[in-house]
Parts: sequence; structure tokens; C-alpha cells
Amino acid sequence: MNNLSPSDIQRINLPGKEIILVGTAHISQDSVDTVRRVIAEETPDAVCVELDEQRYQALKNQTQWESLNIIQVIKKGQAPFLMANLALASFQKRMGLQTGVKPGAELAAAAEAAEASNILVHLVDRNIRTTLLRAWRKTGLWKKMNLIATLLASMFESNQIDEKELARLRQSDTLSAMLEEMGTILPSVKTILVDERDIYMAHHIRNTAGDKIVAVVGAAHLPGIMKRLGEETPAAIIDEISRIPEKSTVSKLVPWIIPAVVILLFVIGFFFGDQQRIADAAMAWILANGLLAALGTLIAFGHPLTILAAFIGAPITSLNPTIGAGFVTGVVQAFVAAPTVRDMERVGDDLATLRGWWGNRMTRVLLVFLFSSLGSAVGTLVAFSWLKDLF
Repeated sequence: MNNLSPSDIQRINLPGKEIILVGTAHISQDSVDTVRRVIAEETPDAVCVELDEQRYQALKNQTQWESLNIIQVIKKGQAPFLMANLALASFQKRMGLQTGVKPGAELAAAAEAAEASNILVHLVDRNIRTTLLRAWRKTGLWKKMNLIATLLASMFESNQIDEKELARLRQSDTLSAMLEEMGTILPSVKTILVDERDIYMAHHIRNTAGDKIVAVVGAAHLPGIMKRLGEETPAAIIDEISRIPEKSTVSKLVPWIIPAVVILLFVIGFFFGDQQRIADAAMAWILANGLLAALGTLIAFGHPLTILAAFIGAPITSLNPTIGAGFVTGVVQAFVAAPTVRDMERVGDDLATLRGWWGNRMTRVLLVFLFSSLGSAVGTLVAFSWLKDLF
């Protein structure tokens, strides 16, 4: 059964230019065939695809994980972004397993067909890192927790998707389908993942050089892009939605305020409090941070030396806003249980299963980073409730 209807192929005539919009179902072989047929029949001057450079390279280079230096990722502070990327990849991988078509295959097919015919390919989607960081920084703390919970759930949920859900996913954008359910509680996320990208892609499709342009995008984006192709979007709007927002003042200050308050409480307690209570409070701080960070590392199946590093490091890193417990545990885990070549080769397949996440040494490093960080954060909150006794 063909998943694409005639309404999924739209012709839009602008002054001196014809744009053929092809709305695709991201996990459908029919979409792959349709994209190739349209490009062959239309012989356009250029082909635009709903990809950014990073996603395009990921589709072209199936062995990208083999060259990943996980230690450098952690040292550069990119582990949270990599985790978010892997959560999305995990969700997409499970969809592909049930259809036999890799998510994004029709976008790769569009680029391949264009290159084979010496037609220019234009990547018109916004950088995925910009999209994710805009979604993160434009939401409040509570909604950030909801976002994290949804990403975690997507990593570990069952592989089975019923036919009704599968039909819905066929007509959804693979980047935003996983977060669609959060539209009501996180409207800013939906706006950033879908609406802003519609504006961004419509602008770049409209301004692609050539008399005839074929643009291949997810079916979910068709209405928004068609709506915006008719007139030029002001450059100021494109600049704004292409920018990663600065961290809020509160976000910048909190990592410094928490250790400052803790140190101040200890100083006040030292000069004006009971010395035994100071010692008890210090022990409470060490145990709360150390034990919960170590527990998080244990849950991630961290190496015994990594668990020890979590216990020792968390009480110290909790007072240092420039380094987190996850940095220490992630680096230690990567050294003492370094990912093998086989781990790097299989990471794409292992993302699809819960066992794979824990069994693959590369993803286990990231799980150690994640759960030890969460453990240390909870430990800090628990310790605060004890430190009030210093007064």
C-alpha cells in the first residue's frame, strides 16, 4: 500500500521559480521510491533535503561511531548533547526495525539521486544542536525535568509499536515525533522543533538558486512550509531562530550559588556552631553525595574503580561549579573499561535495546556519566536538608 497521496506532492509557482515539495513518510519504502522517481522525472536545477550537515554525514557514514573519542566528548562538555542525540537515534532505530526501512532513508536517497545526476544538493534544515539547545534553554526548570524524563523513557521503552502508532509515525517528522506527546506541557518545544524549522526550511528552499527546485521534507512539515513559501521571511527572524540562546542569569549563577552557600554554612558553623555538629554535617555531605553518586554509577554497571571514583569525587565536585561528578566518572570509566572496536561498530544496533545500552561499553560510559550526575545532584539536595542543623 502506498503511504503517499497526491497531496504529498505539491507544486508551488513563485516569480521565476517552480518548487516541487515532496512530503515523505520517514519510515516508508514508498517514500524512497517516490523521491527517486520525482527527481528523475523533474530533472530539477537543485534538490533541497530536510537535513543538516551532521545528520547528512550520519546517514552517509555508517561507521561514524568508530572514530568517536568518548573521552574528548566528555572533556569538552558534549556528553549531554550526545546522550540526547543517542536517545533520538534509539527511537528512530526501533521504528526502522519494524518497517525494514532506516529512518531518513528517503532523504539519503534524494541526495544520492541528485548527486548521481550532477544536481546540486542543498541541506536546508537547521543544525540539530541548535534545535536541541534552543528547546533546552527556552524552557523552565520543571519543564526541563519533563524533557529529560521523556528522553530517558524513549531510550528504554519497549521495541513494540502497535499498527495505529506506526501509522501515525509514518506521517511524523522523525526528529519531533518522539517529543510530540509533550506538545501540551511543553508548547515551546513543539514550536522550536516544528514551527521554527518550517520557517527556516521555507526560507532556504525559497532562496535556493534555480528555476526548478525539488524539496524533500517530512510530510508533517508540508503545511507549515507551504504557508511560508509565498513571501520572504525577514532576515532578522532567520538570524534569531538560528541563534543558540544565552544561558539565563539564573542558570549561570546557580552552579556558583549552591557551593557558595554550602561553604558559607560550614564557615558559619565552624566559628559559631558546635564542632561535633560540624563534623557530623561534613560527614553527611560526603555520604549523601558520595553514596548516591556511587549508587548511580552502580546502576549504570560502572567498573568498581569508577564506583570508588564516584564516591570520592562527588562530594568534591559538588562544590566545584566547573566540573561535575559525571565528568570524573565518565573519564574513569572510559579509561578502565575502554570501548572496544566491536563496541564502536555495534553502537548503532545496540541503541535499539535496553540490554544493548548497558552491554555496549561506549554507551555504558554515557550511562555512568548520566546516572552518577543525577545521583550527585540528588545527594546535594539531601545534604542541604541536613546542613540546616548547623544553625
